[in-house]
Amino acid sequence: MRRRGVTVLVGAFLLVVLAWQTTVVPVPYVAMGPGPTVDTLGQSDGKPVISVTGAEATKSAGQLRLVTIEVQPYLTLFDAMRGWIARDYAVVPRELIYPPNKSEKDVDAENATAFKQSQTSAETAALRELGYPVLVTVTGTTAGYDAANVLVAGDVITAVDGTPVSSLPKLTELVRAKPAETARQVAYTRAGESRTATITTKKGDDGNPRLGVTVEEKQPHPFELKIDLDRIGGPSAGLMFTLGIIDTLKAEDLTGGLIIAGTGTIDEEGNVGPIGGIPQKLIAAKSAKAKVFLTPAANCAEAMDNARPGLPLIKVATLDDALDALDSLRAGRTPPLCSR
Repeated sequence: MRRRGVTVLVGAFLLVVLAWQTTVVPVPYVAMGPGPTVDTLGQSDGKPVISVTGAEATKSAGQLRLVTIEVQPYLTLFDAMRGWIARDYAVVPRELIYPPNKSEKDVDAENATAFKQSQTSAETAALRELGYPVLVTVTGTTAGYDAANVLVAGDVITAVDGTPVSSLPKLTELVRAKPAETARQVAYTRAGESRTATITTKKGDDGNPRLGVTVEEKQPHPFELKIDLDRIGGPSAGLMFTLGIIDTLKAEDLTGGLIIAGTGTIDEEGNVGPIGGIPQKLIAAKSAKAKVFLTPAANCAEAMDNARPGLPLIKVATLDDALDALDSLRAGRTPPLCSR
């Protein structure tokens, strides 16, 4: 009997130790859960998320809410087990969020940079939609290239072989579309006067064809925009920032009085890209009482697998898709939805 009692005590002690370890010993996983949502037409910390100086900001009856995820970077075994059971959370290997060659501080800094870049791209896309085009402006030329004999600083390149140049990436794409040593028809303006010249490209040091110019983007507009929201990382708020800027400056209420949530990156051309954390963002949107969810086309399959009852998934691949969808909602029509 004494031996059996000792065995029971030892077993109980080991069980207590094991239980204790599950609550203190870290495991190489992180948990992702629904984060806060922010109305881009509203305020954060008592300040407008989007403010404008030099133009009248309009008011809308509804909301345009960006959605986020929260990452719990340090988990015990107990935390991980609880996350695996909970449907609102996703437990994933830590290295997927924090690569071994980067510190947590490095990853946070990259996310902060991506967030700032998403704001810049959103402003560019929104201003273009509002009638303020991007001007790809020459700042200099390279000696030995044809362009040095034609273009001067201040010229605005408007087209290559008849295709409009709407951004710096677009100019690069057009120049690289044909081999080096190809004569290209370059349209440009100088002091408001339209001109055209034949410029032959050359192969650059990187092996790609080059026009032989340095350029910068300008987008003149008679007001100033400011986005005041810093405690979020990553590029996924781009689409909702873009819509928020347009709604702030446009007399028309894009929301139609609805709470509209959404996500997606955006580039200067208005293309909407995929993001991560869709399951958790859908939960956040539903909690914010959103009536619809603007879903990047590339995320539709995952979104449908994690759909929330009463939250239609609107498929958007471009800014135009999103604006058309909002037009349909205001008119009482059903916009294109995600489908298999």
